[in-house]
Amino acid sequence: MRTPPEREVADAVGRKAERKLRARREGRRGVWFGLGMFGLVGWAVALPTVAGIALGLWLDARFPSRVSWTLTLLLLGAALGALNAWYWVTRESRDG
Repeated sequence: MRTPPEREVADAVGRKAERKLRARREGRRGVWFGLGMFGLVGWAVALPTVAGIALGLWLDARFPSRVSWTLTLLLLGAALGALNAWYWVTRESRDG
């Protein structure tokens, strides 16, 4: 009977072996893939941030208040963009 730590090690070795076999089948990813991923992460952060700023400016113009909607939605958009970028990077790391 195997103990849990031995099972974890066996699973980790299996995952690494599978990743190596998949890399050999698919070939090496080049510079263009890295640049594409860099661009994807950049857009994943930039779009929600800019959308938050635009919505915040519109809200500030229509509904003035003590709270700056522009600043609030800029921070919210940047946070959502960071989560979105994290999702894409972890997904690519897991798949590739």
